[in-house]
Amino acid sequence: MAQILIVDDEPDVAKTIDRGLYRKGFQTIAVHSGVEALKSARRLRPDLIVLDIIMPNMDGLEVCRRLRSDPVLSDIPILFLTAKGKIDDKIEGFKAGADDYLAKPFHLEELSLRVRALLRRSMPRTVTELPTSLQVGDLQLDSRTFEVRVKDRKALLTPVEFDLLYHLMSNAGQVFSSERLLQEVWDFPYDTGSPDLVRMHIRNLRAKVEPDPRQPVYIRTISRHGYTILKPE
Repeated sequence: MAQILIVDDEPDVAKTIDRGLYRKGFQTIAVHSGVEALKSARRLRPDLIVLDIIMPNMDGLEVCRRLRSDPVLSDIPILFLTAKGKIDDKIEGFKAGADDYLAKPFHLEELSLRVRALLRRSMPRTVTELPTSLQVGDLQLDSRTFEVRVKDRKALLTPVEFDLLYHLMSNAGQVFSSERLLQEVWDFPYDTGSPDLVRMHIRNLRAKVEPDPRQPVYIRTISRHGYTILKPE
């Protein structure tokens, strides 16, 4: 049973999320501050964290950054669940390291679907499920270490970033819309995921693999169609 850490400074909201996810079959624990969140994450190593942004003293963005900088906790999927629903807020959340972002008010069924999708993508893989190494041109992806190498540079990917890059590399030359990526990479049911999720993870990947993320040469955008990694000539 997956363990979910719920972080929200409003006890009533935390209790609603807690009960809802518990009824969906998850093991849940709720805390009400950023400091408690970090302590609980270190103690419990949860499978996923549902994190509010607007909290006193240490907000959710800072909690997320600290989790991502901790080698022991950096791979835990993080879903922001917050009243801050503007596009700039989402960009800030994804830059901090979030895997997904859901604005309040929310529907419990959608939250459950997103939690399950993130958990599926972060499940450990066996060596037989994926090739040990995948290479397209200068990009080399290692499924054992979650590292991507680009010439003389290397970067560690989150599980969600790994899945996105693996999908694009294993289908080099194909162009994928945001909607296709949401369904094929993250298993989101039709019309439940946000294109912002794809854009932000593409941006994060480019920051790790591109010589100049503002002028990408590996992960290309095809105007009005989507994203692709071109096959080497």
